[in-house]
Amino acid sequence: MFSSWEKYENPQRWTSYYYQADLVHSFHPKTALEIGVGHGVVRDAVRSMGVDLQTLDIDPALKPDVVGSVEAIPLADASVDVVLCAEVLEHLPFEKFEQCVKEIARVSKDGAIISLPHWGYTIRLILGLPFLKVEWVKKLPFTTVIPPNGVHCWEIGRTGYPPKRIREVLKKYFVIDREWLSVWFPYHRFYRLKKKV
Repeated sequence: MFSSWEKYENPQRWTSYYYQADLVHSFHPKTALEIGVGHGVVRDAVRSMGVDLQTLDIDPALKPDVVGSVEAIPLADASVDVVLCAEVLEHLPFEKFEQCVKEIARVSKDGAIISLPHWGYTIRLILGLPFLKVEWVKKLPFTTVIPPNGVHCWEIGRTGYPPKRIREVLKKYFVIDREWLSVWFPYHRFYRLKKKV
């Protein structure tokens, strides 16, 4: 019998953890907030970089530093340098997405890292030569509705949720500094966001 760890964790997902921690580090923050406790992998990595990172989760049984919802984060305005919200917002109805992004912007001083699932068929190219390294990934424009599995309410690439729709919301509160899919795990779309001034 497999544990939930064995069913959920794989090398590709660990690539996502690496990007989450690395992107937080790219802001050179003193303080950070991670929304969603998860397994604590990213939390521990970011803290090992010397960042004073707090965790937030709605479930007190997970023992977050702050109990609360991303819809109404119980922190003061600009109280942390950067907010990490990875693979969380798709668990809420899309009607709540903008409110969540607005809250993330409110409590962050410098910016945020958001990652969201991007469903779809993928074309990948990985080429490594001594003098050249090429990594390229593209999602094919083929959409379908969310399967009724009760896990995700929506995903980028599903019917009604093109990347443009997500960008329109993000741009109300942030400048999108970088947006990309990892060639190693193209199911997660990353956004490095700078706070609007």
